[in-house]
Amino acid sequence: MKTLLFTLEYQPFKGGIANYYSNIAKYWPIGESISVLDNSREELVIKERGYFSWWPAIFNLKRKIKKGKIDYVLVGQILPLGTVACFWSYFQPLKYAVFLHGMDLAYALKIGRKKWLAKIILNRAHKIIAANSYVADRVKEIDPFLESKLVIVNPGIESGAPAADQNEILEIKKRYNLEGKIVLFTLGRLVRRKGIDWTIKALTEIPEPLINKLTYFIAGTGPREEFLKKLVPLRFAKKIIFLGEITDEEKWAWFNLCDIFVMPSRDIQGDFEGFGIVYLEANLFGKPVIAGSSGGVKDAVRDGYNGLVVNSESVEEIKKGIIKLAVDPGLRQQLGEQGKSRAVKEFNWEKQVEKITQAIKKD
Repeated sequence: MKTLLFTLEYQPFKGGIANYYSNIAKYWPIGESISVLDNSREELVIKERGYFSWWPAIFNLKRKIKKGKIDYVLVGQILPLGTVACFWSYFQPLKYAVFLHGMDLAYALKIGRKKWLAKIILNRAHKIIAANSYVADRVKEIDPFLESKLVIVNPGIESGAPAADQNEILEIKKRYNLEGKIVLFTLGRLVRRKGIDWTIKALTEIPEPLINKLTYFIAGTGPREEFLKKLVPLRFAKKIIFLGEITDEEKWAWFNLCDIFVMPSRDIQGDFEGFGIVYLEANLFGKPVIAGSSGGVKDAVRDGYNGLVVNSESVEEIKKGIIKLAVDPGLRQQLGEQGKSRAVKEFNWEKQVEKITQAIKKD
């Protein structure tokens, strides 16, 4: 079978979805054929053309199918690319699968005509590949008939933790005077759904002497950055520290030296965490996580196994979660070790890609 990955987002484009698709192609089984048609050269979407921006995708998909003798198309975005694949499936014996991550489906269902079109695309699809069980449940609500087409394929991770620069780690510890401290770490875009605001408030309510042992570092940038900085009381200026954008090398160093990864994501009017690969990245380094019960996070974090899942709308619960892990190094070690083992066994990319290849071969 000759398969085509048809997506707007692909490396060198940045972001979790581009990484997801790039790794699917990277780990596609040897001996199986896969090619990629993406938008890196605006072959699919030309933004300046407004309503007709995605028309190039129609002709370029047809050309790619014919030239490459493609049997199966993996569609990266239900809209607009799902429309294109669906259209051509009426004119030739073409099977396609649609990937769904969360927000893509949520946006497609908000407008009447898009919802109508999305249903047609999904009903005509051979398979629907959901990046998390939360999205799979939303698909079943649209039409119970679609359940038979569903396959859940979470984002994967590399099998081993990347090597962290020990000199970088020592420099960070010295720079921030972290000897004897319990380090909390958050990495992500600074948007409301990440729950950083409630985490800051939770820390300000932790009593002495425990709060004197804690230091919280926030890596990333985003539209909420200035708002979040203003939430930090002056007396916490050396305990809650914003790192800004960090490099991959710095990221691995922070995962290595932190004690707890915390990101209590929440659902903000349909804006939710699709999965949260950073939870698994923290687990790879043997670190426990604190997560919110939002969107697809339940696939990444099992409460009491590789971390704690808290009510992300409750400052009190977030505070209790931080305290629970901070005062119990044994529990931190246990959850971290269990998380590392689970991440390697259940979420390696080879296993995730195999789910896709097996699914698309079935009638």
